[in-house]
Amino acid sequence: MRDDGVEMHDEENGVRRHEPAFNLPGSLVFVLGLLTLIHAVRTYVLSVPADESVLLRFAFIPARYAVPLADQDLSWLWSPITYSLLHGSWEHLLFNGFWMVAFGAPVVRRIGVVRFFLFWCLSAVAAVAFHTALHWGEMILVVGASGVVSGLMGAAARFVFSPSGRISRQFAHLNRRLSIPEALSNRSVLVFSGIWFLTNFLVGVGQVFGSVGGGAIAWEAHIGGFLFGFLFFPIFDRLDGEGRRD
Repeated sequence: MRDDGVEMHDEENGVRRHEPAFNLPGSLVFVLGLLTLIHAVRTYVLSVPADESVLLRFAFIPARYAVPLADQDLSWLWSPITYSLLHGSWEHLLFNGFWMVAFGAPVVRRIGVVRFFLFWCLSAVAAVAFHTALHWGEMILVVGASGVVSGLMGAAARFVFSPSGRISRQFAHLNRRLSIPEALSNRSVLVFSGIWFLTNFLVGVGQVFGSVGGGAIAWEAHIGGFLFGFLFFPIFDRLDGEGRRD
């Protein structure tokens, strides 16, 4: 990844130092590496039958919840989370990775490692819960971190925009958290959210981005993840509404 860098003044020593402008939190690098490793193993190591077995056990399938849980294995228990670690193609993974870098970095810097992984799990569950509500009992395989990425976008919308609407690339994670009324009256948040929802609406009616890696896009999961991140971010936030540490 390209590092443009920023020159910063070291007042104590009277010299300039080169500060990386694209410095990702270690936990985010770990997640990106894990997603890449999993997809590489599925693509280049596992046989087709073995990969199909992985998908059946770890992808999310709404139909699982339309039959008695006692009549099936425990995949219903972990698949609402593990599906977010699987991807349909390299293009799918790269697309999610790009947006994860853009919106995941400020969220991780703000909430810390433990809360980030908890956020990942709960936003993944929220995303497919919304999807399942609209596709109850259907035999659809859902994979990908898009729901989680959407959750990170929703969470970021609560604090990355300053009251003036600008984004500080380096210090956005230190901004005061906007209340829901403040966020809904912030022009930048409204434009960002409006474009995001419009894009997903067009995806839903098949006008843009009809598929990723040959599979249909679970846009409903995107909506569920975004709403979860936007509404419940304060639960994970380490700073209060005034930007002070809790």
